[in-house]
Amino acid sequence: MKWYTDKYDELKNAKPIISLCGDDCAVCPRYLAKTDEQLHETAVLWEKAGWRDRVVSNEEISCTGCGSKGVCAFGLLDCVRQHSVSSCKECTEFPCEKINKTMERSDEKKEACKRACESDKEFELFCRSFYEKEKNLYK
Repeated sequence: MKWYTDKYDELKNAKPIISLCGDDCAVCPRYLAKTDEQLHETAVLWEKAGWRDRVVSNEEISCTGCGSKGVCAFGLLDCVRQHSVSSCKECTEFPCEKINKTMERSDEKKEACKRACESDKEFELFCRSFYEKEKNLYK
C-alpha cells in the first residue's frame, strides 16, 4: 500500500498506541486509513493476508481503536470489560489461556502477511503493529 509505506519514516518513529491485546495502533493501516481508497486498499490486503475471507466494506475495515467496533477478533474486548481493566496486561489473570491463544493465532498468520505485503518496509511496519504483542504486553 503505497500511501502506507510513503509514511514509513514518520511511522517508524511514531509514539506507540498499544491496544488491549498488545497491537500498536500507531502504525496500523486500519487505524491510520482516512480516505475511501486507503480503507479499500487495507481491506484488500487483509483478504490477501488471510485475515478476512473476503474484501470487506470500508465501514467494516475502518478502526478508531479498541472498542470502536464493539467486537474483537480475539474475543478480548469482552474479557477486559468483565475483568474491569483496560488492557490484558492489567488483568490479575495475565497471562491467561485467551491471550496466549491470541499470540499463537497472530503468529500463525505472520508468513501469510509477509507474502501479502508489497515491500520489506510495509512488512516491517506490520510487524511493529501486529507481531510485537508479547513485547508490548510484558514491558
